[in-house]
This record gives sequence, C-alpha cells and structure tokens, in this order.
Amino acid sequence: MRRPPQVLMIRKDDPQPAADASSVPAALQPPGQPPSAPVQEPVSPAPDEDTRFAEEGLTMADLLGPDPGRRASVQRGGGGRGGSAATAATASRSVDDFDFDEQAFLAALEEQDFVGGTGEVVRGSVIGLESDGVYVDIGGKAPGFMPKKECGLGVITNLKERFPRGAEVEVLVTGEQNADGMVTVSARALALRQSWEKVRQLEKDGKVVQVKVNGFNRGGVTCDLEGLRGFVPRSQLVEGDQHEALVGRTIGVTFLEVNPETRKLVLSERKAVTAARFAELEVGQLVEGVVAAVKPYGLFVDLGGISGLLHQSSITAGQLRDLREVFREGDRVRALVTDLDPGRGRIALNTALLEGEAGELLVDRDKVMEEAGDRAHRARSVLRQQEQQAG
Repeated sequence: MRRPPQVLMIRKDDPQPAADASSVPAALQPPGQPPSAPVQEPVSPAPDEDTRFAEEGLTMADLLGPDPGRRASVQRGGGGRGGSAATAATASRSVDDFDFDEQAFLAALEEQDFVGGTGEVVRGSVIGLESDGVYVDIGGKAPGFMPKKECGLGVITNLKERFPRGAEVEVLVTGEQNADGMVTVSARALALRQSWEKVRQLEKDGKVVQVKVNGFNRGGVTCDLEGLRGFVPRSQLVEGDQHEALVGRTIGVTFLEVNPETRKLVLSERKAVTAARFAELEVGQLVEGVVAAVKPYGLFVDLGGISGLLHQSSITAGQLRDLREVFREGDRVRALVTDLDPGRGRIALNTALLEGEAGELLVDRDKVMEEAGDRAHRARSVLRQQEQQAG
C-alpha cells in the first residue's frame, strides 16, 4: 500500500551539525597543512521514508507540531532508555495509527459559523427591523433577512408589534447565502408548509372540517382552511344552484384533492354530509327514508343527504313481479341496514327481513311498516346468524 507523503519539519532550536572537515574551504585550512581531500562515502540505496525519519531523529511529535498534553506525557515518562524506546516506537508509526477524537472534532464543528441550508427550519431571535423586513440572528456570520411579505400569512400592518426586538422566531431558509454570508428566511413559507402538513393529515384521517365561505365564482365557492385557499365546486355543494348565497356561511367539508406541489385544495360539502351520515349508521339499524328513484334492479331511498339501495332481492321473500307492486317514488320506507361501505358511499337496505311470513309486504305493506320497530329486533338476530355463518 502506498504511504501518505511525509512532511519534514526543521526547528530553529535544533543543534546544528558540526561542519565536516571535507566541507571547509582550502583558504581556511591551518597553515602548512595540505587541503584535505573529500572523503568518498560508500554509495547505499536510498532509505525508505520510515528509515529516513529515524535517521534524522524526527518523531511523530515533530510532524504534528507542539502539543502541551503530549509534552506533559513525555515529561512524566522521563528520559533514559524508556524515553528512547518510546521515541523509537513513535517514529515507526504513521498518522493512521493515532486515535481519532470524535468528540473533539464535533465540538470544533459546532464552533463554526454554519447556518441552515435552503429548505431547513432554523430558530433565531429578532435583532433589527426595517421598513421592508426583519433581521433575525440565526447563528451565522451574518443575520438572516426576512422580507415584509414573508413575515407571516395574511397582511401584517405593524412589524414592530408582530416582531419585537429579542423575540424568538422559527423560520424557513428560502435563499442561499450572499457574498456577506446573509441568507433569506421566511415565517410565511414555514407556516404554509405546516398548514399543508396539517391538511394532509386531516385528509388521511377522513375528517370533516368546518370552513367559512369567503367568495364565489361561476364554478363554485372559495374558503379559508388553515391559512390555505380552498375551493368547493358547485357540483360538490348541497345548494349548488344558489351558491352565491353561501358567502359568509360556515359549511362542513371533506377532501377531494390535496396537492401542495400544485397548491390545489379541492373540497366537497356533499362528501362531508355523506361521511357524517355514515358515522351515524351501523349494520342492523332501522332507518327511514323516501323512495327517490325506481330502477330495474331496485329502489334508491333518500335517507337525508345520502342514498341507500333496496335491491329487488331484498324487498320481499315472496314472488315479486314488479317493484311498483310494493313501493313507488315518493313512498316512505322503513328498512334495515345490512351493509355499509363508506369508501364507495354505498348502503344496502332490506325490508324482506321485516316480514312475518314470506310475501307479507305484497299483502299488507302498511302493517309491516307500522310494526317495523318491533320486528327489527327479530330481524337483527337473523342478521347476526347470517354474519356468523358467513364468517
């Protein structure tokens, strides 16, 4: 393995080697004595680096420079043979053989004037104000500068009240250091990042949130949520035909699209109503609604903002030739909830389980509907048995 290059250090206080006779000029030779001929030394191979350091009397202490701790150690060790042995042992070691003090290295790094890079959150204190912004000490060679428009969400009319001198602030680094070491920081950008994180968590948890409508356009209404501008399309409003009248009102919404990259926050009131209604339902519950539509495969029943499907196979246990033999549009229906799928917005209903005997709804529908509350207890037992057999 190739050794690292070594450094030769010559100290001024080292004793100078005695001049060799062969190096004295003839003019300085004693009178009557012929000039001495230069002594020819036998030629030997060039020594390697370790040998050269040992011959020249250099130690690793010489290479690394003065170290008070090392001198104290040498003084405690004493001289003589022990000191010579230690010197010889040290001379044969390379820099890689010495221990690395990681704690000392990290401490040295902390003393440097490093500041956060772009996109990092840093803490600091207000040290100065100008008409166009705030200076924040963030531990760098120069303070960070926060332009007035970056001092927070919304409009800030009085910087002095909002950022008094000495106030602790948390900001986001948004600009690289300039030639003076100053970076650009922003409280607004940090607040926006935190708002998007909150909204994404609300979406993940399937939460319904309350927002105040503050504007409208042809496509829907706008609102404010955690300092972000949200949009509710007309198709996602319960009163979409009169959306202008919603300005100033508070509505419950949930999330259709949350995209920080494109800054799109699309909300839905209809989906929120569905989510809230689903939270009130459970399998086996008796519900009441109005037949909203009759389809070849069953009836859609409006349950107050959400629809449930009463499939043709779940209407009666008798022979049903036409759905309208039992229910028509506008009729009130009491039915059992047999399945819930909030993710797909589906509710399965059943009236056949309320019959005392197969086909009773075809003969006396009104009686079955009136006694639905009492009959539901027996129907729930049947549902539990079906669930146990299926599970």
